[in-house]
Amino acid sequence: MTYIPHSEKNISEMLEVIGVKSISKLFSQVPEEFHKDGKLKLPAKLAPFELERLIDSISKENKLPSRGKNFLGAGLYNHWVPSVVDEITSRQEYYTAYTPYQPEISQGTLTTIFEYQTMMARLTGLPISNASLYDGATGVAEAAMLSVRSSRKNSVLVSKTVHPEYRKVLKTYMQHLNVKVIEFAYNNIGEIDTIDLEKKIDEHKDDLASVIVGSPNFFGIIEDIANIKSMIKNPQVLLIASLSEPMSLALVNPPGKCGADIVVGEALSFGNYINFGGPTLGFITVKENLLRNLPGRVCGETVDKDGRRAFVFTLSTREQHIRREKATSNICSNQNLLAMRATIYLSYMGEKGLKNTAIICNERASYAKKKFEAQKNISLKFSAPFFNEFVIEVPDSKAFLEALQKKGIQGGLDLHRFYPELKNNILVSYTELNSIEDIDLYFNSIS
Repeated sequence: MTYIPHSEKNISEMLEVIGVKSISKLFSQVPEEFHKDGKLKLPAKLAPFELERLIDSISKENKLPSRGKNFLGAGLYNHWVPSVVDEITSRQEYYTAYTPYQPEISQGTLTTIFEYQTMMARLTGLPISNASLYDGATGVAEAAMLSVRSSRKNSVLVSKTVHPEYRKVLKTYMQHLNVKVIEFAYNNIGEIDTIDLEKKIDEHKDDLASVIVGSPNFFGIIEDIANIKSMIKNPQVLLIASLSEPMSLALVNPPGKCGADIVVGEALSFGNYINFGGPTLGFITVKENLLRNLPGRVCGETVDKDGRRAFVFTLSTREQHIRREKATSNICSNQNLLAMRATIYLSYMGEKGLKNTAIICNERASYAKKKFEAQKNISLKFSAPFFNEFVIEVPDSKAFLEALQKKGIQGGLDLHRFYPELKNNILVSYTELNSIEDIDLYFNSIS
């Protein structure tokens, strides 16, 4: 494919249209530490086979821990993927980017999408699901946009315990809509600060569209969704529950059953791999009265002219696919392949298998918690109930994690990166792939 670079004139015209004075200003939001001055140190021109050899030698420098020695969580969780998921989704008719607009030739794909929607609705406790979203972060932003559209208000409240990257994406979306994003605090046991929330609900009662909370939150803690809902006196203010570990839905009471109007988040845990961070699978479910404001696609059930069960895309405006400037949502597609993998995974595991997996995750975390409590120089930061991850406080988080890294163990996430007030605090996560032996090895490595 021929590469045609832009001329200086082209670049100047484009910068003028978007109101930016220079290329450097265009990338001003990229932190200084990632800026590169001068030319890149690239090797001389190579033949294709020489390039392949070079890339292969570089790849061998990667040192990846075994899956059982990975205790990172924080939004992407290390779960087992049954081989049947890979086998079915590798079939030619599924492994494609084709959009199933023509229902008469796409009944198989549309059936899996409908089943995905059904399963996500059952898991979250709300009646309506769309055909999936890009990821958990844009899902939170889309849920907030939905609340703004339906209420015609221009501010949202979001807990500081919602995934930090979700909050960043939310703020990026909202600044272009002139919607205020106001954060509220968490308390000393890791739950939302209800006093701060109540105060800010009252301060913004005249222009409040929604309240966004995480459960499990970023610290792994289960929030009291019913209590939070009772604090929102105005029925037009929507409660949005965000979660990045949907495995918890097999064990805890679904947010939709506790009063949440929208449940949104990340479903990578269902039959998909971490893959160094993506691609991921966003989901959103809503109450029935919000159906026509739902972003993206919805697959519906009908009958054909012969009375047979059939499936079609429905309630999706053409503007979302063609007239983008008039679209109500940024989502015009969906993560069909990843949603299909989730459907196969959930079908294979069934209700019992999913619940058993969630129990194992929780039991592994509880086992590790007791081990941490017996350590002299380590303490648990928060005391509220958690699902499969929690926060520990150590004397020196950097040295702690580096020592584990040298032994091939990913020991957790240093929270100081996202929460300056949580210096030397580490978020550790446990799934069914972390055996008791793996956890014991972790503690033998720090003792």
